Amino acid sequence: MKKLAAEKAVEYVEDGMILGLGTGSTVEYALKKLGERVKDGLKVKGIPTSMHTRKLAKDYKIPLTSLEENPEIDLTIDGADEVDSNLNLIKGGGGALTKEKIIASNSKKEIIIVDDSKVVKALGIDCPLPVEVVKFGLQSTKKALEKFGCTVELRKIMDEPFITDNSNYILDCDFEHIAEPEQMEKDINNIPGVVENGLFIGLVDEVIVGSKQGIMTLGK
Repeated sequence: MKKLAAEKAVEYVEDGMILGLGTGSTVEYALKKLGERVKDGLKVKGIPTSMHTRKLAKDYKIPLTSLEENPEIDLTIDGADEVDSNLNLIKGGGGALTKEKIIASNSKKEIIIVDDSKVVKALGIDCPLPVEVVKFGLQSTKKALEKFGCTVELRKIMDEPFITDNSNYILDCDFEHIAEPEQMEKDINNIPGVVENGLFIGLVDEVIVGSKQGIMTLGK
């Protein structure tokens, strides 16, 4: 289902485009398909949102550039952890949320690719909200986040703190649901020590959903 959605998204790519390359398991299918099209003669340049995506893009011989060289992105293809009916997202399961949001904010079109398990009635129901934070003042930042009524855990891998590509920590905030995601995004980002949070509000143009029944497209 992820592969279906990913390959459909790559059909939107046109010759000469500057592409934002997202991060995550669904995007990996898109990168593989994009690499096949590049091999067949497609001329594009990609801006990766993580070191992992950069490595995959290089493996698939996708030419890369930077946001500094190309500040306006034609199309970004990315995944999501949750999508609501307003096309708002929770992202950051892979830890690349800050770069992903910067790329999304500078894209003419943002396409999200997911399987149908990621489509939810309200954000925060099935997965925690990732918040990237600086290491200094970690406990005070954690306490400030807990005031929103969520359970906050430092993300770890093998009992060691997960470190983002920006050399920061991730605090995963578990809500029952997020009633007002637009306001929550602003409130969290106003906390000193917070770099960025995984609420993506008003940034998405289209969501391609892969399901057992085939492809479903959600748009504005």
